[in-house]
Amino acid sequence: MAAVEITLLLCGLAVGVLACTWVAEKVDVPAPFLLVVVGVIASYVPWVPNVELSEDVVLFGLLPPLLYAAAQSTSLIDFRVNKRPILLLSVGLVAFTTAGVAVVTHLLLPGVTWPVAFAIGAVVAPPDAVAATAIGRRIGLPRRVVTILEGESLLNDATALVALGTAVSLIGGGHFSVPHVGLDFLLAAGGGVLVGLVFFFVVARVRKHLQDPVLDSALSLVVPFLAFAVSEEVHASGVIAVVVAGLLLGHQAPVLQSAQSRIAERLNWRTIAFLLENAVFLLIGLQAWKIIRDAGEGSLSWGRILAVCFAALGTCIVLRLAWVFPSRYLLVRPGPDPVTGEQPPWTSTFMLGWAGMRGVVTLAAAFVIPEDTPYREVLLLTAFTVVAGTLFLQGMTLPWFARRLRVPSPDPAEDALARATLLQQASKAALHRLDDLEYDDQQGVVDLIRQRLDQRNFAAWERLGTVADRESPSDLYARVRLSMLEAERTKVLKIRDSGKVDSDVVADVLAMLDVEESMLDIATDERRELQEYSRRRRTGFVCDDLNRYPVVETAASPVCQHCLDDGLEWVALRQCLECGEVGCCDSSAGQHATAHFHETTHPVMETAEPGEDWRWCYVHHATA
Repeated sequence: MAAVEITLLLCGLAVGVLACTWVAEKVDVPAPFLLVVVGVIASYVPWVPNVELSEDVVLFGLLPPLLYAAAQSTSLIDFRVNKRPILLLSVGLVAFTTAGVAVVTHLLLPGVTWPVAFAIGAVVAPPDAVAATAIGRRIGLPRRVVTILEGESLLNDATALVALGTAVSLIGGGHFSVPHVGLDFLLAAGGGVLVGLVFFFVVARVRKHLQDPVLDSALSLVVPFLAFAVSEEVHASGVIAVVVAGLLLGHQAPVLQSAQSRIAERLNWRTIAFLLENAVFLLIGLQAWKIIRDAGEGSLSWGRILAVCFAALGTCIVLRLAWVFPSRYLLVRPGPDPVTGEQPPWTSTFMLGWAGMRGVVTLAAAFVIPEDTPYREVLLLTAFTVVAGTLFLQGMTLPWFARRLRVPSPDPAEDALARATLLQQASKAALHRLDDLEYDDQQGVVDLIRQRLDQRNFAAWERLGTVADRESPSDLYARVRLSMLEAERTKVLKIRDSGKVDSDVVADVLAMLDVEESMLDIATDERRELQEYSRRRRTGFVCDDLNRYPVVETAASPVCQHCLDDGLEWVALRQCLECGEVGCCDSSAGQHATAHFHETTHPVMETAEPGEDWRWCYVHHATA
């Protein structure tokens, strides 16, 4: 293929991804489904070039950046908390599925050897959480389920690739022994961890001396590919090396990198992950025509071929469900959710079992099977069937099951409450540091700092919902300031076009306006969502005072009498749980609820706004 054709093909893939994603958002369907369908249709169009995936392109080109992007955005704390179910799925379930599919394939394909059967079992065993988590976040799966799915996808490819390598060596005449396979897996996993740790320490040390965000971002682009290549070169697991490096570097980013570097790197990897993740599904569809054609040219009848394909698909689905329930109730036995305090329901376990969609790694791994292997074309079609079948059968029904089973989704009200509480606690620490600093403030700078802290915290609390038909102060500020920024930008662009100011100066001013606009807290849509989903949840640390003051019925028609007396208008109302006094919130001009605390030291108040249900402790800065 000529260089121009390759360039046009890559551009076509990118444009196809953007167009399909945009259409998917408009028609409200998950983008992976539309991309696969478009890819399948395009594979039969004569003028579309034949795109053949190879294992090297996927394993060395696509897999490292996808793993690194996912690992960086995965919480190391959540990963550690859920390590038992993650390991049971990424190691135990992969081995279980490999064996189950091998048995089914050996029974249905005449004369197929056990090594070949185990090879296709290893190929279809690892789910790809890209589609599952994309759909899961879209329909609101519990965060614990999404975390486990992400953690599983970070490690299960390593297990499957080690199993596939063993099966391929047996196809070539190697000797099989359980201890030897176990030792290979331990060496690959241990070597991958070691390489990942080495890359983490080296990059962490280098980053301490990098102040330029461009250099820092460029370094991060090299890490996944180099870590994967080095690991594979020393016969360790490149998957585990990339995951370990990404998890640790992402966890330590607030310490190792500057704010500018973190923002730049986060945006870069979000863009890379978006393009690669969606291109993967388009590429899956583009393989359809050649795989189906090659399978039909073999000696087996279509009845036998379809029986093998759909039996493998059904086995993957059934074995995953058969694994997750006994694993939960016999081995994992999860405790209460640390945020909600509730025991995960059985419906969450079912959704975890049903979200077993396969992806491009399965399809690429199938090409690792040697070309002279009997029934190789059928095995490739089996892998394609499992990928497409799980994407459509499970992916399309996942939202339906979530609705029918009433799976609890993340609560926006809880998120807003946790965000406001965390900001309040951070501000408290900042003010303590301010009290310890020595400074000569003759210009009122400290007062300005305190004012900006208050404005940030007020905006966070206002997200919890004020009066539905009244504009909150932060919304008013955002609306007015956005209009002003538009006028400022128009004037700067007019000056730029006149050529009277240096272009570098103009670019700096425009960047300043962009930063301020990006920081504006526009929460109208979020507040509307909060009003729909609001319900009682415990959030974060709960102190003794909050436990001592339970929720009470607020006044039927609450008013802030101090505001009425002073001729002020309140934003939202709070009620003291010690004496029942009603006062206005800190976003209000009077701040009478806080003033009541300072006068009486009554520690706990609760919201008096309809549709809200939370309490706040002034002493410990905690919510419930």
